[in-house]
Amino acid sequence: MANLPPSLSSKSAAAFTGASSSNDQNLSAAEQLVQDLIKPELRENALLVLSKKREIFNDLAPLLWHSACTIPVLLQEVIAVYPALSPPTLTAAQSNRVCNALALLQCVASHAETRALFLKAQIPLYLYAFLNTSSNSRPFEYLRLTSLGVIGALVKVDDTEVIRFLLQTEIVPLCLRTMENGTELSKTVATFIVQKVLLDDIGLEYMCTTAERFFALGRVLGNMVASLAETPSPTARLLKHIIRCYLRLTDNPRACDALGSCLPDLLRDPNFSSCLYDDQAAKNWLQQLIRNVSLGSRLPPRGGLDHMAMH
Repeated sequence: MANLPPSLSSKSAAAFTGASSSNDQNLSAAEQLVQDLIKPELRENALLVLSKKREIFNDLAPLLWHSACTIPVLLQEVIAVYPALSPPTLTAAQSNRVCNALALLQCVASHAETRALFLKAQIPLYLYAFLNTSSNSRPFEYLRLTSLGVIGALVKVDDTEVIRFLLQTEIVPLCLRTMENGTELSKTVATFIVQKVLLDDIGLEYMCTTAERFFALGRVLGNMVASLAETPSPTARLLKHIIRCYLRLTDNPRACDALGSCLPDLLRDPNFSSCLYDDQAAKNWLQQLIRNVSLGSRLPPRGGLDHMAMH
């Protein structure tokens, strides 16, 4: 291999040294801010800075997890706003502060080294209270959306153990609630989470094991479609997740049979789905969904979910 010219070699060395120095500075700054979390008088600023700059702090998640008292401090921030949830008195300042703490928990949830530890500690259970709120004020909506972001970070990586954990909790029913009552952005994140649950085989089996679970999901998805039809300009992003949920359900023969009678007619209306005009993947999913349901409805009855519901 030819030797690099001295000028280029020196520039590369300088760049590497500069990058290394920058990384060292970031690590030092992160370590100091994590230590500041333990000090009540410095905590609010540390939460703000760490949450804003978490992307540039390499391996912040392991640092947060393995630093003494840090995770208990973050959970303390979460628990501290419980009294403001009912009656709904949560202020914007309170919401911003706890959402900064949740952003750091999301960082821990999304990191390969700390994800399993995060689940083993059952930290998502602390989010129940936030996802169960119904106030439409901005502080509450921001809180719900950030809480959903923590769960969304868990399911982004295809991991059956994550899905298994979520199915043992109330997270899926709480997501269904948000899909019905949240803002469009919250609905989108909640539907994405349910979609990821369904895409795992144990998630699909769980949702189709009983008629009650299947029709609870089907009712929510149907209501969302109807709601989008009343929106002057429905966005493709939410509709895409809804379609993907329906399509995945058709992989279960009994669910596919049941969709023959409960799939919204609007999904067969080209005018309604016109918002997908530049999303080829979503259009393909919709065509496949309609094809699967049409083929499924022509097969002999298999004692499906409709039959179960009547008993």
